[in-house]
Amino acid sequence: MKKHILIALAIVTSFCFGFALNSILFRGKEEASKTKKVTGIGGVFFKCKDPKKMREWYQNHLGFNTNQYGSVFEWRQGSDSTKKGFTQWSPFSEKTKYFEPSTKDFMINYRVENLENLFKQLKNEGVTILDSIENYDYGKFAHIMDIEGNKIELWEPNDAAYEKLGIQLGSKTIK
Repeated sequence: MKKHILIALAIVTSFCFGFALNSILFRGKEEASKTKKVTGIGGVFFKCKDPKKMREWYQNHLGFNTNQYGSVFEWRQGSDSTKKGFTQWSPFSEKTKYFEPSTKDFMINYRVENLENLFKQLKNEGVTILDSIENYDYGKFAHIMDIEGNKIELWEPNDAAYEKLGIQLGSKTIK
């Protein structure tokens, strides 16, 4: 009987020790894998010959509510439908330098959570970092490059401040 108790105790102790060791060794990896990187599309930006005419065309033919920057799509967040989210659509002049060093005619803005943590993680993973994090009332921004030379804009949004800015500018969203 004592032998069975000792064996059971040894198995339980081994299991507990193994679980504790695993938690210590892999805590950083688990936290990194739990980090939500991209939560949605924050914007689609593209080059064109005449951004004003492009905005007008989309307004006239597809019903976009355009402003000087393009158009804003308003939607409800899946994790909390009481909160709004926004996606920016913007035509840029074909001569813009904003997409550099990329030579592509487009750039995608991805919505992210905790940009500072993600930025550190991307640096550790060897991703090409183009600048430092910039802070605005309506969110934090940073730029990276993918493996094919596409410039990517990362945005940790402050949707309440973004909406307030849109109201101040007299902009209407597409709902």
